Amino acid sequence: MASVTLSEVRKAYSGFEVIHGIDLEVQSGEFLVLVGPSGCGKSTLLRMIAGLEDITDGTVSIGDRVVNDLPASQRNLSMVFQSYALYPHMTVRKNLAFGLSNLRMPKDEIARRVADAARILRIEELLERKPRQLSGGQKQRVAIGRAIVREPQLFLFDEPLSNLDAELRVQMRVELASLYNRLGTTMIYVTHDQTEAMTMATRIAVLNKGNLEQVGTPYELYNHPRNLFVASFIGSPKMNLLTGQATGQGIDLSGIGRLPTRVAADGAVTVGIRPEHLALDGSGDIAMDGTITLVEYLGSEIFVYVDLADGHNLLAQAPGNAQFKRGDKVRLGFKANDAHLFDAAGNRIEAKA
Repeated sequence: MASVTLSEVRKAYSGFEVIHGIDLEVQSGEFLVLVGPSGCGKSTLLRMIAGLEDITDGTVSIGDRVVNDLPASQRNLSMVFQSYALYPHMTVRKNLAFGLSNLRMPKDEIARRVADAARILRIEELLERKPRQLSGGQKQRVAIGRAIVREPQLFLFDEPLSNLDAELRVQMRVELASLYNRLGTTMIYVTHDQTEAMTMATRIAVLNKGNLEQVGTPYELYNHPRNLFVASFIGSPKMNLLTGQATGQGIDLSGIGRLPTRVAADGAVTVGIRPEHLALDGSGDIAMDGTITLVEYLGSEIFVYVDLADGHNLLAQAPGNAQFKRGDKVRLGFKANDAHLFDAAGNRIEAKA
């Protein structure tokens, strides 16, 4: 296991900077997920840690070694990519052993490592098959096994589940989390899917346009987002956002009413409320009348889309047995304590005690 430290890491292409001075400490033995929208720089950052991209400025350390000038082969890490990249003419056994053979490792040591990886990933019965005889999930297990046999101090994953269908993605999420618990090796995982991030990570680093917005546990990011970007990105379905004006008496929500929450300074405020905190019976510290425009039935729960008279469209979550339909008039309400508050710059602000 090894820690990873990024200090003022920058990356520029032809003078255009895409990674803007990121500082990040990945603790030894943790599962850190880099998450953000497409183009935010998460894969570029991972490739710089791996040694596949040069660093424009700053330092990358693995353990107590600065590795800026070390090639990928000398960083004692393994990387799993989005594509399986298996050799089609080789059996699973030979795919797993190929990299070790190139390192001229003794045959008995190669056999031990291949057997251990196959046991960990439960692919013993697949060792004599070729890639064309495997399902997508089985191919991904083999790709992960090829990383495991190197017995590295650090695993890097670059959107490894994006080629799988929805059911397999859920299954592989569970398997990867179990693999982490068994190995205990430091893992850095890149995804744009915040559900993957929330369910697998010990900590999450949220990136946006080459900047690090917030690092924390899934609980911290969901319940205490640092800014408006993190609040709206983390959570599925997304947080509802209402515009308001802070005054000495509370927060006036345009066309809705006054939320009895006071903040330190007057001015424009964005009020965020999670769908599960919106009550469809109007209970809470403020109530809003609206019309249902869509009901999504998911079995154990439903998502209810409501148009308010002032033009806002809100999404509420309700139990699956709730009886709502398009065109119904409803009254939404929420408690002031459940609201997330952000100033005009999008930064989190706290209510006054």
